[in-house]
Amino acid sequence: MHITKYTDYSVRILIYLAVHGGELCTISDIAKSYNISKNHLMKIVQELNTKGYLTAIRGKNGGLRLLGAPADINLGKLIRKIEGETNLVECFGSDNQCVITECCQLQHIFAEAQQSFYRTLEKYTLQDLIEGETLVGLRKLLL
Repeated sequence: MHITKYTDYSVRILIYLAVHGGELCTISDIAKSYNISKNHLMKIVQELNTKGYLTAIRGKNGGLRLLGAPADINLGKLIRKIEGETNLVECFGSDNQCVITECCQLQHIFAEAQQSFYRTLEKYTLQDLIEGETLVGLRKLLL
C-alpha cells in the first residue's frame, strides 16, 4: 500500500495540532516545524477544514486547532477520506485494459490486502499517536 505525501502531511498537521491542545497554531509554525512549504500546507489545511478535522480562524489573532478530540479522529477513516478510492492495479479501475482480468486472482488478493491495510489503521486514533513518551518527544520537537 502507498500513502501519498499529501496524506502524510495531513496526519502531521493533525499531530501538531493535537500536541498543542486547544492552542491556536499557524500554518507558518507548522511549516517551519516540519520544514515543509507553507504554500503546500495551505491546500491541505483547507481540505482538513472542509472535512471537519480542524477549524481555521481568520484574522490577526487567528490560527488552526483540532475540531474534535484526538481520540475521535480515526486514522483509517481519515486516510480513506484523504486518499479516496485508490487503484492498486489497473484492473481496479474503469479503464482496465488487462487481457487476463477475467481469470486472474490478483485483483481479489490486492483487494483483500487493501482492506486489511485499512482495518489495521482503523484500530488507531490520533490520540494513539501522541500518548505517553511519544507525547514527551513530540513536545520537545514541536513546541
